Amino acid sequence: MSNILHITPTGSDVLTHVGENLRRIRKQGGLSQSNLAEASGISRRMIAGLEAGKANISLASLDKLAGALGVGFVDLVSDPARERRRIEARAWRGKHPGSQAVLLGAAPASCEAQLWIWSLAPGEQYLAEPDPEGWHEMVYVIEGALRLELSGVSQLVGADDFAIYSSAQPYAYFNDGVASLRFVRNVLR
Repeated sequence: MSNILHITPTGSDVLTHVGENLRRIRKQGGLSQSNLAEASGISRRMIAGLEAGKANISLASLDKLAGALGVGFVDLVSDPARERRRIEARAWRGKHPGSQAVLLGAAPASCEAQLWIWSLAPGEQYLAEPDPEGWHEMVYVIEGALRLELSGVSQLVGADDFAIYSSAQPYAYFNDGVASLRFVRNVLR
């Protein structure tokens, strides 16, 4: 499989909302398709096809369009009716079944990202103090279930699920289960 994204009938890939978002952002910026083509190096025909939901494109070309529009990649691929942090769209499919890349979500960041792997034994907890304003976390549970508490409100994040949130608030991790909990944590600031 190449690095070209293909529109799928299930609507679960990153191209699902590109046409609508591209047209809206381009018009808000006062650009014609020809102006955008010139600014991005992507053909006007490709832009028209994307806006009509009939063109396939590479991730690199989507990045070029986003750059020319002065927005981020996520602004082009997100469902405008859904919370921007949860995207959950396939961005690549390989030759073999099960080979894929799924963009789960996004959070704002300005200068640093940290990648952590956490393990909590049954009954273990971690209580955190709020981070400075502008910090965010993304957690992805590998095994077990994480009870995530944000400003006193709990939510359960099970295996193969994730959460994205501002860490500029009191937060805590709990393993209320009988098995070990493992999760990946990204800290963004």
